[in-house]
Amino acid sequence: MSKTQHFDILIVGAGLSGASLACALRGSRYRIGLVERQRPQAAAGWDARIYAVSPANVDFLRRCGIWDHLDADRIGPVERMDVSGDAGGRLAFSAYECGMQSLASIVEAGRMASELWETARRQPNIEILCPAEPAALDFRPEAARLRLSDGRECQASLVVGADGVNSWVRGQTRIQAHLRPYEELGVVANFACERPHAGTAFQWFREDGILAWLPLPGNRFSIVWSTPDAQADAMLALSPEAFTAKVAEAGGHRLGKLELLTPAAGFPLRFMKLDSTVASRLALIGDAAHAVHPLSGHGINLGFQDARALADRLLALPAFRDCGDENVLRAWQRARAEETLLVRELTDGLHRLFKPSSGPLSLLRNAGLSLAGSISPLRSVLARYAAGLT
Repeated sequence: MSKTQHFDILIVGAGLSGASLACALRGSRYRIGLVERQRPQAAAGWDARIYAVSPANVDFLRRCGIWDHLDADRIGPVERMDVSGDAGGRLAFSAYECGMQSLASIVEAGRMASELWETARRQPNIEILCPAEPAALDFRPEAARLRLSDGRECQASLVVGADGVNSWVRGQTRIQAHLRPYEELGVVANFACERPHAGTAFQWFREDGILAWLPLPGNRFSIVWSTPDAQADAMLALSPEAFTAKVAEAGGHRLGKLELLTPAAGFPLRFMKLDSTVASRLALIGDAAHAVHPLSGHGINLGFQDARALADRLLALPAFRDCGDENVLRAWQRARAEETLLVRELTDGLHRLFKPSSGPLSLLRNAGLSLAGSISPLRSVLARYAAGLT
């Protein structure tokens, strides 16, 4: 029979949220286990899965020890936003309107994940359990016990579920997840473009969904096209040439001739909220705790802020306090509730407002875009929302 490994904190899921929590706790008194099925791999070329990292989370990743190790030549700063409605509405704003250098930084998911993994691997207080498949989880008054599929057993004062929207950890509890599929796919791909984008992120609210062009370094950009399932499937079935022509036409040929750099891929979009993100000896972070539409670009930023706030809470605990105490975890949950609610509901509300329709609603939302663009203080508020500062 295998010997039980003892940890203070077990993090199940070494994706961006889980690994960033481990790295934020590096050098602390906590002994941390990081459980993952397989190690992340950075794409050989450009990664089609990208994230818009807010300025606050750039600071958090710098604190985690990874930001300055990322290749700056592969990070695209977003300096301005250009948003178009489906019936003539227009809104543009810039980072400079609220005194920032950039609204966000566009970073490849795989490169962030790989750098977090390497940073965690070097820490004496972090043990990576990989490959590891969780098989059973039991919460007891004195500790939580996790059994892996290969028979290894682990015990910890606190288990953190960071294992995605279909969280296995959450499924072992009584916490209810309220899921609502958007019945859309987010279609992603990267392109080279003829004209410079000048650090501009373009977004079009169209009859067939929401299309975003996000600036990558040089004359390159990444797209996220949120569109109904049937249209997404048809789009993914196109030849590379036909798909490229469709993207160029949808964006009004704003950046001239396009060249496809990565094959198109699609992932399902869902809205999710939980009754609670904590229980005795358990905390859920990142996509295991909430899922939002990508139109605002804030999904990963919520996950990073979950990790930052939880790390701050744990680091501030006196040594005699139990890090799995439910009162400690509920204080963290209350601290995260306002931002999570605001981003989740505002993003969902924008998605509902700009769903394809005709008549008065279309006129109203496009007039609203143009009105917002004409009022300087409101543009500043929108810039701060885009940067994750509201």
